[in-house]
Amino acid sequence: MINYQQAKSILKKAKIKIHNEKVLIKNSINRVVAKDIFSPSNHPLGDNAAFDGFAINALDTKNIAKKNPKHFKIIGSIAAGNKPLSKKVKKFETVEIMTGGIIPSVFNTIIPIEQIKFYPNKQNPKSIIIDKKFTKYNHVRFKGSDYKKNQLIIKKGTIIQANHILALKTLGIKKVEVKKKLNILFFSTGNEISNSDTIPSWKVRNSNSHYIESLNNNFLFNFKNGGILRDHHQNIFKSQIKKMLKSKTDIIITSGAVSAGKFDYIPSVVKQFKTSHFFKSVMIRPGKPILFAKINQKVIFGLPGNPISSAACFRFFVYPFIENVLELLPEKPVKAVLKNSFLKVKSFTRFIKSKLSTTNNGRLEVELLKGQESFRINSFVKSNVWAMLPNGQANFKKGQIIDCFLPNHSNKILD
Repeated sequence: MINYQQAKSILKKAKIKIHNEKVLIKNSINRVVAKDIFSPSNHPLGDNAAFDGFAINALDTKNIAKKNPKHFKIIGSIAAGNKPLSKKVKKFETVEIMTGGIIPSVFNTIIPIEQIKFYPNKQNPKSIIIDKKFTKYNHVRFKGSDYKKNQLIIKKGTIIQANHILALKTLGIKKVEVKKKLNILFFSTGNEISNSDTIPSWKVRNSNSHYIESLNNNFLFNFKNGGILRDHHQNIFKSQIKKMLKSKTDIIITSGAVSAGKFDYIPSVVKQFKTSHFFKSVMIRPGKPILFAKINQKVIFGLPGNPISSAACFRFFVYPFIENVLELLPEKPVKAVLKNSFLKVKSFTRFIKSKLSTTNNGRLEVELLKGQESFRINSFVKSNVWAMLPNGQANFKKGQIIDCFLPNHSNKILD
């Protein structure tokens, strides 16, 4: 049996190859950027007004003071979306301009509407009265001040989120090159598994497949439910592996039948194939019986059947594998101060259902919840993070800083 660090090393070396594809921006949410994306143009495209007001040339106010005011003739009006003003502008002339309007090159500063004195009146003005000196570039949004042409927008390996969509559409980008999604085929195992809503006491509802399927957007894959493998379905499972090797399926995931019981046939069937990067059982809790194997450019994960074991193993084994294949940088843990002490077996890594909170002074704290057994879903519902207690230490004390991971998303969304 290997430790968690050794298992992670095997997963990293077992990386499989996938291709890139171009997708429309509207279809790119939660996809991984395959190549750096650069701005095709400046943003803003031209100098424009940051306020409603009047555009002037600041040099025209050089000798103006309270005792020496000057009338600036209004020669037009510019709204956002109007073509730039083309008429010739003389000294001591001005244009009304709305927020976002393109500033004619002869002008270089904006006086906000609230500061304007109209002549003869606001209802029918012919000019504005200026009685002080103005400096250049007040309330001006400069061309390219947000993004310059060819400036990097999104780095390769970024998971596209809604804020990225806003930027890409603003900058006129129609398509992006992303990593193809991995295709996962999932099987539940066991005679006890049922798809019925009403079950007798000797049956178990099929929840693990629904949990993992619900993560398919968060975890960057396509999900197909292969159904239930019963206790005598060894040959069916073997045939499914053979089909996988000739199909577009990248990963088979099973839940259950992976331990050492009479009907736990997943390991023996997998061993009938020529595998590489194989491991079976890891010094972790929950999820110790987990299996992994690579067959050519396909992989198999055998997850334990208990719901929390299955969820933990998906989060800390399957997802890091997908992350590596998609060439994402490894996610960083959230650091938090432990609120309660915990004792565990020194040689094991523990994934603990936990509650992350913030104190009034801004300190992140994490409470390790009661009910850590792998069949208990109550504490999983109450949790909002997995706390990771690494091997090499048995006694974790209140006040110690530990690593935390979001339960149903990658920590990378916090980057």
